[in-house]
Amino acid sequence: MHRARPLTRFATLLSLLGSLCLPGVVSASAADVHEATLDNGLKVLVLPDDRAPVVTHQIWYKVGSADEPGGITGIAHMFEHMMFKGTENLGPGEFSEIIARLGGEENAFTGRDFTAYYQTLAADELETMMRWEADRMANLALDAEEFAKEKEVVKEEWRTRVRDNPTARLNQLLYATAFTSSGYHHPVIGWKTDIDAYTVEDLQRWYENHYAPNNATLIVVGDVDPETVVELAQKHYGPVASRDLPPAKPREEKAQHGIKRASLSIPAKLPHLLMGYKVPSLVTADDQETAYALAVAAGILSGDSGARLNNDLVRAGKLSAASAGYNLNARETTLFTLDATPRDGQSLAEVEALLREQIERLKNEPVGEGELERIKAQVVASDIYERDSLFYQGMTLGMYETIGLDYRLADRFVEGIRAITPADVQAVARTYFQDTALTLTTLEPRPDSGPQLAGSTRNASSGGTDRD
Repeated sequence: MHRARPLTRFATLLSLLGSLCLPGVVSASAADVHEATLDNGLKVLVLPDDRAPVVTHQIWYKVGSADEPGGITGIAHMFEHMMFKGTENLGPGEFSEIIARLGGEENAFTGRDFTAYYQTLAADELETMMRWEADRMANLALDAEEFAKEKEVVKEEWRTRVRDNPTARLNQLLYATAFTSSGYHHPVIGWKTDIDAYTVEDLQRWYENHYAPNNATLIVVGDVDPETVVELAQKHYGPVASRDLPPAKPREEKAQHGIKRASLSIPAKLPHLLMGYKVPSLVTADDQETAYALAVAAGILSGDSGARLNNDLVRAGKLSAASAGYNLNARETTLFTLDATPRDGQSLAEVEALLREQIERLKNEPVGEGELERIKAQVVASDIYERDSLFYQGMTLGMYETIGLDYRLADRFVEGIRAITPADVQAVARTYFQDTALTLTTLEPRPDSGPQLAGSTRNASSGGTDRD
């Protein structure tokens, strides 16, 4: 049975080495990516890779949880589930059964900026994948009975991944507090009250508004002939009619003028601190170097076991755990995060002070050349490793195109990282790691006894919420 996966924290995939290596995984130059656009607006990118008779087929829709209006948060993820529940030509689950019979694998993921579906199997089955994925784009059957059952699956997913996961709830609180007008305010999986209220009509509108060829990118990577791929795409996706897409409403994040703080008091084993600075992404930065320098800063703090947070704080016995992360592949202004778990008897105020010391060190002391070169070496090594994955090569192309960047930028990623200097890292730290861009959230465990009320959050100065 298919279990769709919301990327409730896509930075998990892209936390430092993920975010550092993923954009550089394209194994060929931009000249090796064959590009075409069908008459209905579907963009097709093909990257030949003949090392094995395998192909990955991905379809990326330019819509994610950040595009959801109030009242139906999480609908992008809910709809992802329904894409496996049958069409006018296939019964519920039959799409997945076909892929399994052919010895392939398939799944989907929802992020803040996109929704994507993929299959990987023998290259000579590419047309089968195209046929049925195009069928889902054009002929999805939104059955009320199947919807009712799948909504219960999503509710259970919410219970296990959010309600019963204190750190996930703290992460939700961080974004809900940091962002007020941006679509990043609400979680990918949605608020529980909205999940309860979904209707088939909500899904149908989402389908009609967003699941159109002129709002999608088809990615094919593997042992294929590009001209044949485009011909197959024209055969199967070409007949799907384009549609007028709803105009995007501006959702610019309001300026922040001071620290935002919020605390969460729920049953949990350990206290935790999670903080985030608003920073530009590769899309929103004035120049690419800013995003690359922020990625390197994350690597310096948390790139490997020898990075500063682990070496200077955890190994030194000052904290139980600590990490940092930055997702440069975001459509909007994003967060540079730091989080930590205190030692027994240590206050969260002490944890905050220790993390702030590390931030001040980045501002005031140029990183050593040896330390910087180690981070850059990790990028190159990870890039080489990731070249073995057809999926991640396709994911790079799809992500770049879907968030609004030219996929050719991926080829320049490693070069961009290599060009970062100690002065660049110090400059972005001084510019963006300011209290006027900081949101700080804390998890303070309370005993399991007594009722756990929805929205049991204590706020300070921010009005942040923990909406179950």
